[in-house]
Amino acid sequence: MSTTAIQDLRTSPKLGEILLKHTSLSEAQLGEALMIQETEGGLLGEILIRKNMILPHELMRALCVQIGMPFVDDLKPNDIDPKLVNDIPINYAKTKELIPLTVENNSRGELLVVAVSDPFNESVIDDLRVLTGLPVRIVVSTSMRIQDAINRVYEKNTANLVDKIEGEFEETYDLEGPIDILEATEDDAPVIKFVNSLIFRAVKEKASDIHIEPFEKEFVVRFRVDGVLYDVIRQPKRAHAAISSRIKVMGTLDIAEKRLPQDGRIKIKIAGKDVDIRLSTVPTHHGERLVMRILEQSSTVLELEQLGFSAKSREMIEKLIFHKYGIILVTGPTGSGKSTTLSSCLVKLNSPERNILTVEDPIEYQIPGINQVQVNDKIELTFARALRAFLRQNPDIIMVGEIRDKETAEIAINASLTGHLVLSTLHTNDSSGAPTRLIDMGAEPFMVASSLLGVIAQRLIRKVCTRCRVPHVPTDFEMEELGMTAIPAGATIFKAVGCPACSKSGYSGRTVIHELLVVDDTLRSLIIKNVDSGTIKKAAVQKGMTSLREDGVAKVMSGITTIDELMRATHAEE
Repeated sequence: MSTTAIQDLRTSPKLGEILLKHTSLSEAQLGEALMIQETEGGLLGEILIRKNMILPHELMRALCVQIGMPFVDDLKPNDIDPKLVNDIPINYAKTKELIPLTVENNSRGELLVVAVSDPFNESVIDDLRVLTGLPVRIVVSTSMRIQDAINRVYEKNTANLVDKIEGEFEETYDLEGPIDILEATEDDAPVIKFVNSLIFRAVKEKASDIHIEPFEKEFVVRFRVDGVLYDVIRQPKRAHAAISSRIKVMGTLDIAEKRLPQDGRIKIKIAGKDVDIRLSTVPTHHGERLVMRILEQSSTVLELEQLGFSAKSREMIEKLIFHKYGIILVTGPTGSGKSTTLSSCLVKLNSPERNILTVEDPIEYQIPGINQVQVNDKIELTFARALRAFLRQNPDIIMVGEIRDKETAEIAINASLTGHLVLSTLHTNDSSGAPTRLIDMGAEPFMVASSLLGVIAQRLIRKVCTRCRVPHVPTDFEMEELGMTAIPAGATIFKAVGCPACSKSGYSGRTVIHELLVVDDTLRSLIIKNVDSGTIKKAAVQKGMTSLREDGVAKVMSGITTIDELMRATHAEE
């Protein structure tokens, strides 16, 4: 550190001096950072954070001391009046990291006190003045404290709506066409506001399902995000009947029928985007349990590479899908991304010289140039009936949403043997179980062996949040689960921690782990003999197939996911 830099630090209350006083930063560390600043340039605070000498919130606290702005370490979310956030959308509050704390009275009138993580963003102050109609005074807090306060205060605000419902129910809401849930007005009943806010929050948090579960004294709302359920709201039982009735009306179900399961469909709009919701009700001991599956109508289909398939697998899949005839199956449990994988394959096949027809339930991706049919059980438009009609339409490629019965299986196999390429899904645990599942449905073994080209088995696993993940040394038990004795050179295993960016889950987004079984002459002879799936799998592995668990281990070693997540999503090979 130069003499001039030291002299500047000592003659005025510079940032470095404040950090020395209020943090664990040492003179030696400060000197090193100042030398880097002198040679490379840049801001001192950013250099100190980059070198892990201080934490971001310590820098913000020091900057507040330097500019004379209040820093609040404990926001006390329980003391914040939920009415303060009525005019501030939750997505805006989370994006800008701000939360109103209180309204002060001074000689000029009322003044809104707002905690922010970035006091230098002046546009936020202007926005808040417009949203709330009040002058604003800024205080500063950490990003984590603010995000925690946002979650608690907005949840409390939603809970207050529940208190207002008290059995009130409004049936005169216009349900013709998609409902724009952002157009709710002050005249709407509290039950309508509550349901709208629930759906809006689920879509913003990228939830795939909303579960509303009644118990003896309360009802619980849970969201499924990235395949994992977590509690959102727990409220007294008294409002459950009105909320379930409102949702059933939106799904055009019979609100008087509470003894039998019902299925419905809700179409809504959020900020101009169409969202399709599949509604299912089941009568339980304490009332009706409702599940809403959220399907955003999207025309954007991801490439196989973006889904998480390796270069080797992508090359093999592309070879399979460009066959003139045969069946290609994608297997896995519900919610494992099978339809998304098939849609990605169809996009690669889509061209003017090919006639492509699909029958789906539901149509999740709308692909221009492909004729897509929606299953409708009410008018007996089933997979099998649509398949029979397709064969009279001279198709080149047929995609069947799911093979779930003998009739559909036989039509699909016959179609593949008469010069059509058939893509479909099947519910099996792994790729080797697909041939035996078709045979169990009633298909002849020699027909399955002749028609089947390949099977992709897949799961969706959560990706570890790159902002808060930390290196992890696996235990002996974890190494045994991975089937390894040592960590490969250059590999780093991470552990999930949790931060505001990932809603404290430790994970953000999902990727595919998969295995690809290519049916060759050896496997065909085994299928004709109707051997068990274990024998088929052993033969496929000997031919070089990478199993689901092995693909997952590779993603752990590359830092994409964690051992805990891999163990949750897959089981160890016997």
